[in-house]
Order: sequence, then structure tokens, then C-alpha cells
Amino acid sequence: MTMAATADRGVRSGGMTGEERKVIFASSLGTVFEWYDFYIYGTLGVFLAKYFFANVPPNVGFIFALLAFAAGFAVRPFGALIFGRLGDLVGRKYTFLVTMTLMGIGTFFIGLLPGYGSWGIAAPVVLIALRLVQGLALGGEYGGAAIYVAEHAPANKRGYYTSWIQTTATLGLFMALLLVLGIRSWMGEAAFGDWGWRIPFLLSGILLAVSIWIRLSLNESPVFQKMKEEGTTSKRPLSEAFGQWDNAKIAILALLGATAGEAVVWYGGQFYALFFLTQTIKVPAIDAQIMIVIALALGTPGFVIFGWLSDKIGRKPIILTGFLLAALTYFPIFKAITHFANPKLETALSASPVTVIADPAECSFQFKATGTEKFTTSCDVAKSGLVNLSVNYNNETAPAGTKAKVKIGDQTLAADSADFAKALPAAIKAHGYPASADQAEINYVMTTVMLWILVIYVTLVYAPIAAWLVELFPSRIRYSGVSLPYHIGNGWFGGFLPATVFAIAAATGNIYSGLWYPVGIAIMSLIVGFLFLPETKDVDITKT
Repeated sequence: MTMAATADRGVRSGGMTGEERKVIFASSLGTVFEWYDFYIYGTLGVFLAKYFFANVPPNVGFIFALLAFAAGFAVRPFGALIFGRLGDLVGRKYTFLVTMTLMGIGTFFIGLLPGYGSWGIAAPVVLIALRLVQGLALGGEYGGAAIYVAEHAPANKRGYYTSWIQTTATLGLFMALLLVLGIRSWMGEAAFGDWGWRIPFLLSGILLAVSIWIRLSLNESPVFQKMKEEGTTSKRPLSEAFGQWDNAKIAILALLGATAGEAVVWYGGQFYALFFLTQTIKVPAIDAQIMIVIALALGTPGFVIFGWLSDKIGRKPIILTGFLLAALTYFPIFKAITHFANPKLETALSASPVTVIADPAECSFQFKATGTEKFTTSCDVAKSGLVNLSVNYNNETAPAGTKAKVKIGDQTLAADSADFAKALPAAIKAHGYPASADQAEINYVMTTVMLWILVIYVTLVYAPIAAWLVELFPSRIRYSGVSLPYHIGNGWFGGFLPATVFAIAAATGNIYSGLWYPVGIAIMSLIVGFLFLPETKDVDITKT
């Protein structure tokens, strides 16, 4: 690709060329894989637990299956370092071709992997190894895809072009849900539980083959090709990106002022919203999934709209608006979701207050970082039981050494009694707390509207983020610079959101108090981004 063509690209008007459409499509396939993998693993986790962790009780096996998934999530920042360095040394195209291949192979071979009954302990060990390979590859995939598209895009359309990558999360969700539901319906539950659950993993091989074929036909990024021809590529990209303060400062500010806030709004508006519906206010899973899918479908055009708008007014005002709206409205929106989806619970929360009377020394901050921690004191048993039942409670201090009690109206239960696990739900039900949402009383339209608003916030913060990150870093260290703050923000700030929200709710006794975590992070990013991060839409990204 000649420099003349590159220069023309910066001022060209009109729609996308065929080559540009192919660049966007090929780059987006990797992020489709990311979300497809996420949803099929999560959806089929019970089967993975059954076949790969059969040597432990089912509930423990399920936790281990989730831990295997979390292991892949946790190593993404390390993948960002490995493949970010490779992308700055040898090129964008070949690096995310490698990451794409590793991701696809990992997903495909999970579908072929023999279970514990055939391989013994080797089966879960190999499963975890495949997840680690996937996690490392994913650490380099997003940054490479975003950079590759941005470096091909006309200068005045980078936000619009990269926004198409951001829509792939919805596509991955649709693919996973439709395939799993379709195959289960076609095969029946018995056959699906026996071997059919492997099919969604194996079908990823088709997506892998198509993606490799398309990506092999692509040219290297014109920006990287120019650096290579001029001999200006970095010889030590990690040292330059994170060992020199001027560059490291940008990475830190990008994390605290952009990706951390984007991550909690993203996870809060989609994953936690689903968790809140199903686990906290007890909406049936299928109803909750359908409402989430509809909200996603209605909100998805926002990615492209706000990506396009960011080329007109800038990345910064759109993303900061998303942070501000989330911080201001998360509490009323989630309370409205309760009002529309489970009105009986809303009534019970206000009419039948509950009090935990306990020695504070017995009460832990119930953060389950791995999911395997056990909280066995009477205070922790009482609080976790109430949180699992979606019951708000007040805290009352008891004398040192006193075992915890739960007071519900005029009834008092001892948390250390043998029948507490059965007595607590019965007492809660007797005081008007529903065991689950009444489907006849769910206002599906208004609940979906609330979920749609949360998705719009997601599109505000997520649509321009790729272009903003690409434009913050000089081209010689761009792959390394973009990947690490993105995956720390999304992998750690976002990944720990459900556990942190649960811990805060359990500690305070209010099912909404956990929202202070995403609200607090959004406020932090709003302030840091406003004060310290520049607007970048007119930046020349060819500078080294």
C-alpha cells in the first residue's frame, strides 16, 4: 500500500470501500469469538463441571468449572503484554492472526476433550490449560483488532469504523444463545446432556477457518508498514510504553480515566443487570434472558451512532457523558427494575424490615475472589442467607461472643441453629417476601425499557473507546499501550464487579448498596478523564 493511498485515505469522502469493509469484518471476527466463547462457556458450565470435575460434589465441581473460566479471564493482561509487544515488533496483522488462531483452537478442543471418567485428573488440567491459552490470546486480540481498523480508517471516520468492532459482543451473545437453545430443542435434553453440549464448542472451528482465510488475504496496517519501511519501529516496546514516564503516565490515565469506568458501566449494564434480575429479584432465567436480548437488540445501533458522533464532537464528551449518566441514575434505574419486575418484593422490602443482631467481630466482608471461600460464622451465615433471598436488613451490635440472630417482625431466628437454612426462607416468605417474581405481575415492557437505558449507557462509553485508546498512544508502542490498560480495566475492574457488588450488599444489608462500586468507579473515571485525558479525534495517528 503506497503512501499516496494512505494520504488519500485521510481526506477521502463517501462510503466504505470493499477493502475497508473486509478489514472491519475480518477484525471483528476475533471479538465475536471472544464473546461467543464467553457465553457458551458460561451457559454450558454445568456440563463442564459434570464431565471434567466429576471427582468432587456437583456444587464444588461447578465452582471449579467457573474458576477455570476465571483463570482465562485473569491472565488477559499478561496476554496483553506478550502480544502487545509482538504487535509492535512484527506487525498488527500477523499478531492478531496468531491470537485468533489460538482462541479458536482453544474453544474447538474443549469440545473434543475427554472427560474425567476417561482421562482422570488430566482432563481438568488440560481444560484449565486451554482456558489459559485462550485468555492469553484474548489479551492481544482486542487491541490488535481495534488498532488494525483504526490505522486503515480515514482520519475523520476512525470512531465510526472502530465502533463496528464494539457491536460484536451482541452478535456473540446472539450466536451463543441461539445455538445452545436450538441444539437443545433439536436433540432433546438427554442427548444434549450426554454429548450434544460439545457441538457449540466444535462449531467454533467453522468461524476459525473463515476468519483465518479472510485475515490471510489482508495487507499489513499502512501505519505499521510505513514505520517498517522507515526503520522507526520500536525495538523495546514494553520498556518504551511502561518504562518511560511520559508513556506510562498515558497508560495509567487511560486505565483510571477511561477503561475502568467503561468496564464497570459495561458489566453493570449487561452482566450485572442479568445477575440482578435472576439472582437478586428472582425473575425466571428465561424471562430475564429474553428481556436482556431484546434490550441489547434495541440498543446495539447505539454503538455505531455514538461511534459516528464521536468523529463529529469528540470521543471524550460522549464517554464522559456515559460515566455521568451511570453515576447519577444507576440507583433509581435498578430500583425501577425491582418495581416493574417484582413489585411484591418491593412492597416487602419497605413493609417488613429485618435486623441482624450480631457481634461485629464475627462479620466478614464477604468478597469471594475465587468463589471457593467459606464463611461459616453465625453472622456470615445470617447475612449471606438474607442476601441470597434478596432481603434488606439493618445491623444491630450484640455483645462480644454472642451468636447472631435474625429478627423478622416479631419473630427471631438463631443463625447457628441446625434448621436455620430452612427456617429463614420460611419466615421470610411468611412476612411477604416472594420466593420468586410472579410472572403475571412482571411489567415486561417497562423492565425492558430500563434494561435498554442501561444498554444505551454501555454504547456511550464503549462505542468510542477503541478510537480514543488508539489515538492516545504513538504508533511505535500503540499495540502494547492500548492492550494493557484495556484488559486490566475490563478483566479486573469489570471482572470483579459481581463479587464486589455482592460483598458490599452483604456487608451493608441493602441489595442496592453494591451499586456504589460501579458508581464510584464511574465517578473516578469521570474526574480523571475530564481533568487529565485529552480529546484525540483530530490526532495524527501516523506519528511515531
